[in-house]
Amino acid sequence: MRLAVLNPRGRDPEQDFPDFAGAPGSRLHPPVNYHAYAACTGGGFHRSVSSLPPGRREVLLLIRRREMALCVKTLAELRRQGRFVAVAAKECGLHQVAELLGKPGNPALFGQLCSGADLCLAATPDLVPIYRAAGAKRVEFIPTPYPVDDARWDFSIPAAERRGVFIGTREFGVPSRNHLAALLCARGFQEPVTVVNSERATGRRLLAGLGFKEGGLRVVEGYRPYPDYLRLMAAHRLVFQLDRSAVPGQVAGDALLCGIPCAGGDSAVERLAFPSLSGDFTRCVEAARELLSDPGRYEKAVEESRAAASARLSFRSVRKQLEALSADRPPALESEGHPAA
Repeated sequence: MRLAVLNPRGRDPEQDFPDFAGAPGSRLHPPVNYHAYAACTGGGFHRSVSSLPPGRREVLLLIRRREMALCVKTLAELRRQGRFVAVAAKECGLHQVAELLGKPGNPALFGQLCSGADLCLAATPDLVPIYRAAGAKRVEFIPTPYPVDDARWDFSIPAAERRGVFIGTREFGVPSRNHLAALLCARGFQEPVTVVNSERATGRRLLAGLGFKEGGLRVVEGYRPYPDYLRLMAAHRLVFQLDRSAVPGQVAGDALLCGIPCAGGDSAVERLAFPSLSGDFTRCVEAARELLSDPGRYEKAVEESRAAASARLSFRSVRKQLEALSADRPPALESEGHPAA
């Protein structure tokens, strides 16, 4: 199986993943989020039906909020070609799904997509009842994978070289991210805090009003290439956030690649890899304090997350889950080999 992920009229370029995750920095888009579903199977990411290889039987069609009618037409064409089609909301945090459904006409189109596909693929468990209510024939929760089983993507450094707390969120304007609340709580950890400011002057003004002591807050401005971002994160002892958006969990996935704990969020990856570090705000803050003060607890959290990631979130494990979903599919359009893992 080589999964084709199809994002109709999307911005991301066409991309194949013949070497699965590949080497960091060698690809247009890193093998994360929906690209990771393609990458873990050695598949590809596409923008149109015409670019799909004939033998690429299994397709994951991404539902785009501004292209719902196009997605319905695309689904019909894929079904006409006899492909096995799964659908998934491209932006799948609960606040983003609310926006998707909030436009007149979109709920009906969403229902056509969910009921017309062979499968709805939920990147978070929170989406399972929503897809079912929209008429899906079959719904499966499979988390977005991370190449924790590929040594090329091990960004961890010795624990003795890690310093401070890295704030995982960065969106001031999304209330469910609780970005400023996380910063305020982190201020009390008695550890240097690093935050990425992606909102320029507005972000700088907000950060300046948080009352950090001089030298207590390091602000990293703007975008960094993904490998450089991971190296920045890996230099810290802990990733902290209070996100309540129920997203798939790239922040926590990045932390897994860096070999450090991620505390405070409610993403799918956090619930699988860091279950003891999520929950209500009080529990999350207390768990973060304990990790920062107790080396034994810290080491245990790292080891537990590695084991959980290997079992549920690695490329190998998610590839097996995806292959099982289409095991009862009709014969393929034409045979296509699969690269060795």
